[in-house]
Amino acid sequence: MRTRAAHRPLVTALVALTLLGTTAACAPEPATHLLTGAAGAGSVAQEPAQRSAQEAAPRMEGPATEAPAECADGRPAVASLEPGGSPEVSAGSTMAAIRDRGVLRVGVSSDTLLMGSRNPFSGEIEGFDIDVARQVADALLGDPERIQYRVITSGDRERVLAEHDVDIVVRAFTINCERWENIAFSAEYYHAGQKLLVRSTSGVAGVDDLAGQRVCAPDGTTTLERLREWEGVEAVPAATHTTCLVLFQQGAVDAITGDDTVLAGFAAQDPYAKVVGSAVSDEPYGVGIPADQADMVRFVNAVLEDMVDGGQWTASYERWLGDALGPAPAPPEPVYGRTP
Repeated sequence: MRTRAAHRPLVTALVALTLLGTTAACAPEPATHLLTGAAGAGSVAQEPAQRSAQEAAPRMEGPATEAPAECADGRPAVASLEPGGSPEVSAGSTMAAIRDRGVLRVGVSSDTLLMGSRNPFSGEIEGFDIDVARQVADALLGDPERIQYRVITSGDRERVLAEHDVDIVVRAFTINCERWENIAFSAEYYHAGQKLLVRSTSGVAGVDDLAGQRVCAPDGTTTLERLREWEGVEAVPAATHTTCLVLFQQGAVDAITGDDTVLAGFAAQDPYAKVVGSAVSDEPYGVGIPADQADMVRFVNAVLEDMVDGGQWTASYERWLGDALGPAPAPPEPVYGRTP
């Protein structure tokens, strides 16, 4: 068992303001916002109030893994392209063009605590997803800091890839058959599941208890699609997860539904909220890549294999997710067999 890193994730300034009821501070950042530089290179000790809130957060079990969903072509949705060895950059490849540019453009979240959020002290974006992006940049450019971050919403993810505005998206991006029609995915790098965040005094223990309640989920997500199918529940869409949290803390919604990774971040910063219920879905996260860049898919898959084999995957999990979700599970086994 690896020793858990001493650093702990920080409550972002953006979300911390929501705890004071400051709605304006929680407007989503423009999709055109760009940041170039390091993310997660260092952490600062949390204030005591932040530590106590995190320590009070409930520990959750991960979702049970089901058989991968199959697409119309008979292949599992999580099936990606075989990496074919260690990450290599060949002449004329997508990776060579990125190397010539000198920077990797990555679509990320800046308000999803533990996965991709801005450190209020350093100004850097950090989290589990950001660690994945840094591994790709390091393998491609020899420096994990050579990244240009583009802060995007959930609804932006497919568009920025289809329009080649970014090279990859690492933003809690669920792999599914419909999305494969427009973009490509790496192999699964994290397995999440949809749960509920409710007030600590709530009697809601799961989806079956939500009749007549208002539940928030972000636009452009599989979570919202599933929420709209729940009978007797009022689905409330919002631009981002953080906007859902604002509505929740203002009493405008009764619950938030989302991936356990996202809800763990909310529970870690709000001692008056708790995560409940068994996972009602399987959410396999993949790195999003433009559909016409099969070589980049293979390259990223090789990076992910190295990340697991070298222990970086487990170290990142323990640093960011271990306190909220418990001991590190085995990383997802990659599934290959897809062809360009």
